[in-house]
Parts: sequence; C-alpha cells; structure tokens
Amino acid sequence: MSITYLEAIREAQAKLLRDDERVFIYGQDVGGTFGGAFKATKGLAKEFPGRVLNTPISEDAMVGTAIGAAMQGMRPIVEMQFADFSSTALNQILNNAGTHYWRTDVPVPITVRLPSGGTKGSGPFHSQSMESVYAHYPGLIVMTPATVEDAYSMLIEAVAIDDPVVYCEHKYLYYHLKAENLPTESLPTGKARIAREGRDLTIVSYSAMLHEALAVAEQLATEGFEIEVVDLRSVKPLDTNSVLASVARTGRLLCVGESFPWGGATAEIIARVTAEGFHLLDAAPQRLNAKDTPIPYHPNLWSAHRPNAKEITRRARALLRE
Repeated sequence: MSITYLEAIREAQAKLLRDDERVFIYGQDVGGTFGGAFKATKGLAKEFPGRVLNTPISEDAMVGTAIGAAMQGMRPIVEMQFADFSSTALNQILNNAGTHYWRTDVPVPITVRLPSGGTKGSGPFHSQSMESVYAHYPGLIVMTPATVEDAYSMLIEAVAIDDPVVYCEHKYLYYHLKAENLPTESLPTGKARIAREGRDLTIVSYSAMLHEALAVAEQLATEGFEIEVVDLRSVKPLDTNSVLASVARTGRLLCVGESFPWGGATAEIIARVTAEGFHLLDAAPQRLNAKDTPIPYHPNLWSAHRPNAKEITRRARALLRE
C-alpha cells in the first residue's frame, strides 16, 4: 500500500498531535469535517477534539495568535490555504516571530505550512513559491520537502525546532508523488541530499523542480552524460558544502527553481559557489527559474511559465558543450 505526499503531511500532523499535547493546528476550515482546502487535516478534528481549530479569514490574526501561544509554551501548526495568502501576515512572520528570540530570549516555535507552487488553472494568486521571500529574513527556518519521506519527517522536525519554521509543501506533489512507506529516519534540516550521482554536470534544485531535474538526468543518460542532482531539502539553512562538493566532482552548475528569477535561492547558490568555489568551475554557472511575469491561468501558458524538463534539458546541454 502506497502513501501520497499529502497523506504523509496528514500522518505527520496526527503523530505530532498524538505525541505532544502542546501541539495544535490552526487555520481556515481545518476543523470539522472539511479538513482544510486540500484535506491535509481531514479527520484530525474528530480524533483530537479541541486541538484542530478553525480561524477567521485573517492570516495576520492567525499567525499573531499562534505567536502568542508559542510564547506561552505551545507548538502551533498554522495552515495557510495558499502560500500566496501568507503575504498578508508578513509582519507577524518576519518582524514578530523572526526577531522575537533575538530581542527577548523567548523562543517562538511556530510552524507555518504553505501550500506552494503552481498547478494548472490556479493563476497568479494561488500558485506562488515564496520560499525566497522568507529565506531573506533572519530568524526563520525555510523547509522545501521534495519527497514523501521528507514531507513526513521534516514536518515532525519543524515542530520540534524552537525557531519559527516556514514549511513549503508543494501542491503539485500532493497526489503526483507516492512512496511505499513512511520513513523511520531522515537527514537533518540543512543537509542536502544527492538524489542522483554524476560526473558531468550538477543540477541543484528543491521541491517539485527536483523531479523535473531527475527526468532530465534520465534523458541525458541515454546520450552518455552523467548528471548529478542535488536536492537542497531546505533553502534556509542552505547546505553550501554539499553543493560545492558536487561542483568539485562535475565542474558545471545549473540551479533550477520554480520561484521568480529576481534574487532568490538559485541566485544565492550561484553567488556562494562563485565566491567560494570559483576555482572548481569549468563553465559559468547558470540558473533557470519561472518567467518574470504573473503566473498565468491557462494550462498551456502555465506549463511554459515554469521550468520544465524540456527547457532544463536545453540549458543543461548548452552547459555541457562549454
């Protein structure tokens, strides 16, 4: 029997509620029988009465309440209906949660779940990848799980961390990704994973783009190229050492992300590799992100807007020729 990425998130929350009475879930329509916009909390309100709580439609109030509860010793999990909507709570997440320990020595162990990334027909207000925004600010951990196993284990780890965590779960992976079992052990947050070994080119990615990168590696293997694929797993902390070690093996670097191209995780990786590992490079490092436009509704336009295996393959071949 297999388990989906979404079911792994639900199972992680059930385990957290079962194991720690300080944990509660807070969000719009997460309680009752509805179970949240994507059913990530379905059945949990009945199993854990009084601990899966519906909120008003105010992301600012949701996070503010969770911060107060965390300061009093609780471990809240806040569900945003879509990552995009978290922008109305930026002050609470960035300026209040993110700085509170630094200012007061009182930790704020909240976990904010962001259903991130695009799906066909979702458009500009329900498709954004906001991990780069949150990674820019100190005091936050930003997780970007790309596998069923990490979706489960990293959410459990997020709630145990005393720092505020922004947990970016990708909506496209909810039902498209399955595993046979839940993990019994995992890498710690901040440690990247070599998803595929290679010697000719390093592709660094995270979240849903990891699977596009792996498809590219499979394609290029038929042409005689061995592509190493690095799954960052989290963008803050960022495992620079693993990226540098991979580039030392391959001499070439392509960074792929679904977020907008200006700044962001891919730019940060290239900046670090250029500054700390310039001598390792045999060609100029490249990055590939979504188009610098609002995210379109039409499925064909959406498919062309985000990086895909075809475009990644084209960019990889160009790098391999240099």
